[in-house]
Amino acid sequence: MLGTSKDNGGRHPLYKGVRQRKNSNKWVSEIREPRKPNRIWLGTFSTPEMAAIAYDVAALALKGSQAELNFPNSVSSLPAPTSMSPGDIQAAAASAAAAFGAARDAIVMANNNSETSGVACMNGSYDNTNMNEFMDEDLVFDMPNVLMNMAEGMLLSPPRPPAGFDAAYDADGFTGADDYLWNFP
Repeated sequence: MLGTSKDNGGRHPLYKGVRQRKNSNKWVSEIREPRKPNRIWLGTFSTPEMAAIAYDVAALALKGSQAELNFPNSVSSLPAPTSMSPGDIQAAAASAAAAFGAARDAIVMANNNSETSGVACMNGSYDNTNMNEFMDEDLVFDMPNVLMNMAEGMLLSPPRPPAGFDAAYDADGFTGADDYLWNFP
């Protein structure tokens, strides 16, 4: 590591846009708007990684693909704000940080359960009662964003039938309103 956060004014030695709160174990994130003196406050977080994810969401929204990111390999999984307003950027950043924190907690809980699931009992058998513990996959796989993307897909117009295709009469001679859906090439 480059040094502790106390040595460099509270800034995290690895993550851009992240600093530690004075006399606290909390981490904060903020970003400066391009070509403006204003900063957008992204929030206070329990881990520096959550604050770094929030910064990445805001940096992508404000600076685009030229942004320097803390986690460049996770760009495709980050939510995009609905507009360029500071409030929408804050909401998207908070959503990404919360999803990261929930996924981290779920993984830690799953690891803790797997370590204790194969405990040997006194009679030499194994106790596998924790093997079927519930793991919230919605949090791990970021289901709210997946569902939003699916909903947006439902708003798309259906594809046009090929030229010369008559939906009222097909090769089988069956007529009906939904026939063309099943005879699509």
